[in-house]
This record gives sequence, C-alpha cells and structure tokens, in this order.
Amino acid sequence: MAALAGVSRQTVSRVLNDHPEVAADTKQRVESAMAELGYRMNNAARALGTRRSRTIGVLASDALQYGPSRSIAALEATARESGYWVSAAFADAGDAEAVVAAVEHLVAQGVEGIVVVAPHARTLEALDALRIGVPVVTLHSAGRGARGLWVDQAAGARLAVAALADAGHTRIAHLAGPADWLEAESRVQGFTAELAARGLEPGPVIAGDWSAGSGYAATAAIRAAGVTAVFAANDQMALGLLGGLQEAGLSVPADLSVVGFDDIPDAAFYWPRLTTVRQDFDELARRAVAALIGTVEADALAPVAPELISRASVAPPR
Repeated sequence: MAALAGVSRQTVSRVLNDHPEVAADTKQRVESAMAELGYRMNNAARALGTRRSRTIGVLASDALQYGPSRSIAALEATARESGYWVSAAFADAGDAEAVVAAVEHLVAQGVEGIVVVAPHARTLEALDALRIGVPVVTLHSAGRGARGLWVDQAAGARLAVAALADAGHTRIAHLAGPADWLEAESRVQGFTAELAARGLEPGPVIAGDWSAGSGYAATAAIRAAGVTAVFAANDQMALGLLGGLQEAGLSVPADLSVVGFDDIPDAAFYWPRLTTVRQDFDELARRAVAALIGTVEADALAPVAPELISRASVAPPR
C-alpha cells in the first residue's frame, strides 16, 4: 500500500490512525491506494495498537418511540461518517439498576463516550449517582441535567400554537404526551406560555400516551371541550385524532384545525396533510458525536431550533 501511494509505511500508519499532521493530498493518495487494493480496516487490531476503541456507546430507553428511534439511527450514521461505530444498550428508564448495569456494560466495552437517550427524569437521576469515567451527553432530556443536547421543545410548542392563533383560533386544546416524559412536559409549558403571551384563555390539556390509539380515544373529550383547534404533542396522536374526528362526522380543518409535532415521514401523506413541527434529529446527532470526540464542547451549544411545517390541516375557524 505504501509503495502504491508513494509514501512511507509510517505515513500509512498515521493515515490509518487519523494523525492530525498528515497533509490532505497525502491522505487522499493513501485512501485511494486502500480502495484500489480492497483494504479493510481491522478496527480491533487498531484499538489494541492505539488503545482507542473508536466506539461510542448509546444507552436508550423507549427506543420504539419515533424521537428516540430516529435519534439512534442518526447517531449510528453520524458516528460511522466520523470513523466510529456504535455499541448500544437498552434499559427500562424506570429501573435505576438496569440503567446502571447498561452504563457499566458500555464502559466495559471500552467506549470512548456515551450518548444517553434520556426522555425521563428518572434516567437522569440514575446517571447523576454514577461516576462513569468517559464523556457523556444526553438527548431528549429537554435541557435538563449536565451536558444535555436538545431541540427546544417549548419553542416548538409555541410555534404550533402560534400557527393556530394566527389563523384566528382562540379556543385551543392540547393533546399531551405522557406526564413522565420531559419533552411532553416542555411542550405543555410552551403551549401554556404562547396562549398567555397572546392574552388567550388557558386551553384544556388532555392526556395521551404518544400512540395513535390515544389520539383516537381523546376525540370525545376534545369535542366536549368546545375548542376549534388542537395542538397534538406528536404526529401519531394527531393521526388518531384525525380518524376519530372523521368517524364523528367532523371535517379537518373546516370544523377543527390540528397541528402535530415531529414531522414523521408519514405526516405529509395524512389526510389532510398534517401541519406539524419538525425536529432536526440529524443535527442533534452531529452535535452529540462532535461533543464526544472533542470537536466541540456540549456546554457551549444552544438548543436546536424547531421548524413549523405548514400543510393543510389548519384553517380559520368558522
């Protein structure tokens, strides 16, 4: 390989180990030679030689929910692009011993840092009691705890309420996520704050569990509340609500406007197409990996700004 690239073996070694003092054109020649020869990096051997595993640990709970699962996928892709790979462990957020065991498992794998997908306060509490020994950042913690990286949930909720209020709605309900989720709590706070800022009466908050089924089940309560618009804390609950309203003979947005949260891929194909708040999970993953490998300090990063995606589910009230 060294001969094909026209460099020394020491230079090849430096390229393989990401040495910072290798010129860009030299690195390119070595990488081209690797590709031509079909060379594949033996990461286990490199870890033994450099005492670096080039592995990032991911500790997650509730991985079946859209936000956490999307973040895990984005973390894996971002880590791979940076020359790292991911080792994942899963634990019940309500079981402190399981959280501790999962962290210990990742540390035993020699990970260079850990991303904790921590949507619950009790996960953060379990982490606070540990001395982990490697860098740690948290996602989906709504800004709670040290070294947290997050999308501004309250700001996203305010965007949703603003879209409804700007359309003329003054009686707005919130279909909320589970009370033990930090992001659900922040979305309730944003909902309340935007109504207050506009001088509108506090709207009813109806509990859901993130599922489309809970959105469907909330239909009767929302109809009884006498509102003209609903901000649903995620798109799946919004989907269930759309189905329940249609079954009840109501039209969205003619009879009731609906805004969701997350902008899942299916949201653009709901009927009507769903107005929602987009979270940039890819940016969140980039920041997390950069913080762990030392490219940037997590404490210096502002929350990621959400974005309102306007579609067809909002109209002025009758």
